[in-house]
Amino acid sequence: MLSRDIWARARRRNGATARRIVTSWSDRPLFDRVSTPIWQPSPQRCAASHMRRFIDAHRTSLRGDDYAALYDWSIEEPQDFWAQVWRFCEVKAVAPYDVVLRDASRMPGAKWFEGAKLNFAANLLEHEASGTALVFVNERGERTEVSWRELRGQVASVAARLRSLGVRRGDRVAAYIANRPEAVVAMLATASVGAVWSSCSPDFGVDAVLDRFGQIEPKVLFATDGYFYNGKSIDSLPAVRAVAARLQGLAAVVIVPYRTDDPDLSALPNAHLFDELLDPLAEPRYEPVAFDAPLYILYSSGTTGAPKCIVHGVGGTLLQHRKEHVLHTDIRAGDVVFYFTTCGWMMWNWLVSALASRATLLLYEGAPLHPDPGILWRLAERERVAIFGTSAKYLSALEKSGFAPSARHALPKLRSILSTGSPLAPASFDFVYRSIKADVQLASIAGGTDLISCFALGNPLLPVRRGELQCRGLGMKVEIFTPDGRSVREQ
Repeated sequence: MLSRDIWARARRRNGATARRIVTSWSDRPLFDRVSTPIWQPSPQRCAASHMRRFIDAHRTSLRGDDYAALYDWSIEEPQDFWAQVWRFCEVKAVAPYDVVLRDASRMPGAKWFEGAKLNFAANLLEHEASGTALVFVNERGERTEVSWRELRGQVASVAARLRSLGVRRGDRVAAYIANRPEAVVAMLATASVGAVWSSCSPDFGVDAVLDRFGQIEPKVLFATDGYFYNGKSIDSLPAVRAVAARLQGLAAVVIVPYRTDDPDLSALPNAHLFDELLDPLAEPRYEPVAFDAPLYILYSSGTTGAPKCIVHGVGGTLLQHRKEHVLHTDIRAGDVVFYFTTCGWMMWNWLVSALASRATLLLYEGAPLHPDPGILWRLAERERVAIFGTSAKYLSALEKSGFAPSARHALPKLRSILSTGSPLAPASFDFVYRSIKADVQLASIAGGTDLISCFALGNPLLPVRRGELQCRGLGMKVEIFTPDGRSVREQ
């Protein structure tokens, strides 16, 4: 991903070897292997982590008892490693797999977990969690809760209605929708029937949406009638009508009222209000599919031509997200997990998967600094957020605003702050520990739409160093090379 004339050099500083990555457009050090930790997990926190439990459970397979040994095992023995992730993370399947990995040397062409039959939505919903599943808040202060019981019931209802509309395994369902509970419900309902979900944020223009959805020919389109951003109320219905009119094979449009209670459904083909889909008598029904069956369609940015469709499978998405949530992020049952995202960014898909950890999702819709820079931190305090996800750009903007959350908000439940979207500047590390919370794990993570997950992640066992990503993800053989092809690992 770092490709513009990047080169690495080793140098001596204070008698120790340090590494610096220098680019043609920036001469700032991105990480320094010998920098002093600015945060260290306590022994108690390490011992209580899922990562520590996973290492202890597989110590006989490792050459040591630390993360480095676990990482080496994960890339040297992928079949053993991923089988143990499946077991440790309690993946639910109606039919077991016959073999973990077949044709491992083929890329593409390797086959994972052949024989397994499972359903993505069942893995997120079919457990014993009770209480609150979703909390929705927008910039206007409107707040809604959805219980686990309500979520399961709504998913069952919408899935039944999708079936009645002719949606079957492999069909596409699209959403032009705000980050509301209905988006989560519609996605899980789509997965329940074995169909494929694809979503765009409502701030996308008509042509941008058609460049994406026009390629996949969805049978059903979910949409909000508008959205609120930066103090403005934006009407989306004209854009929804324009999109629906040009989609081939569209069987129905489902509108989620948001700006108004009674949106105008005229000129929309076979239009329904979302609440019309809900049936209190509907029973959950999950279509079992193969491990590599399609689940999501995401898109490349479209900066060098039409956006390219990127298909992600049921099992790969589930297992990667479970690994990242359970082991790397240490999400626990009952945690409130927040990520500032729209439904058009892969972090929305990543966030929703935290339901499998029995976590409560905090969904926010609106501008991150409106009506004032403290809005997200009031939410974090009031909703008792444990995992706070955002972008490097937001943390930089927050610092420039002069707002210091620690001066106004108590955040006793906050354990981890995640940042992605671009490299987190060393100065932003300083800002987090100075102005947000001193005792918090700050994880600068890196991944992408093309894998709907991460190459580099946080780690509950390791210290945080200024300007560094904590570790490479388990099972991800990630290397950095010099222009002449030499790996700079361990320099």
